[in-house]
Amino acid sequence: MGGAWVYLVTGGCGFIGEKIVELLSQQDYIKEVRVFDSVVKEEVENLTTGTENVLRACCVLNIPYVVYTSSIAAVGPNTSCEPMFRGNEDTEYGGEVELPYGRTKAMAEKIVLEANGKKLSNGGSLSTCILRPNTVYGEGAAFLQELYLAARARKGVLDYLEPEDTERNHSYVGNVAWMHVLAARNLQLKPGLLAGQVYYCYDDTPSRKGFLVRHQLLATADPSLRLGSHIPYWKMWLMIQLHRIIRAILLPFWEPQPFLNLPLLNTIVTTFSYETDKASRHFGYKPLFTWDESRHRTAQWLKAAVGSLEPPQLHGKKN
Repeated sequence: MGGAWVYLVTGGCGFIGEKIVELLSQQDYIKEVRVFDSVVKEEVENLTTGTENVLRACCVLNIPYVVYTSSIAAVGPNTSCEPMFRGNEDTEYGGEVELPYGRTKAMAEKIVLEANGKKLSNGGSLSTCILRPNTVYGEGAAFLQELYLAARARKGVLDYLEPEDTERNHSYVGNVAWMHVLAARNLQLKPGLLAGQVYYCYDDTPSRKGFLVRHQLLATADPSLRLGSHIPYWKMWLMIQLHRIIRAILLPFWEPQPFLNLPLLNTIVTTFSYETDKASRHFGYKPLFTWDESRHRTAQWLKAAVGSLEPPQLHGKKN
């Protein structure tokens, strides 16, 4: 197989996709890395059911391996806001997913798993697996830039919505991308083990309190940033309802800026965390970047993004 493989990254111009392309291009067993993205080809924006199209094309063109990037949102929280506390890939969790984004990811996961083992036109079979990132931070994470600017507008105070006992996992984009690289390689080498499997993405980023992680990330870029206080659920609920009323009244004449909606608020305040080493056991995954490296690289990017220094030269690691 040496040097013969061609990899295609769909969505390769996106936040995670760009990092996957960067790491794939450093692997000596890969002949070529190709990118397919709506940013590159505007006409693909008119296509629907993209995952089905990819899988169908694989069967016709004899592409034997697919790694699908899903999300923890495909699992939950559900509409009853039931928590998941340090679960794993085998944890049973039911009910309808709360967020529309999560529902579409769950639908796509079902399609990908059902496609595993399908016959290719040359008589071979398709092998698929799924990776589920959580809250991903790092260079290019727009939500961090928005949080930072919002905190600066509040005189350097970062308030938060989730209760202090809420748990949520975070992972650095470089480690999420590295898990994709390893999963893709080992799906080729060990399809009997990886095919049909689902893996949560993880690294050594602290996972107990998400608001503390965000504060550490932002404070590494700007030490003057202070952690504020918890915003009560009832207050945000009232603000959401007020925004809906104002929007309904003013919409014919003026459209207010997008605001937090109730399903997203319910998701934020619900514990949804996991602990797992499945990726390590199945294909030898270890984080490529430590927590210290991850937050310092993120801080360098954030400083550049808000215009406080020239864009940093970040050199990716090669395994």
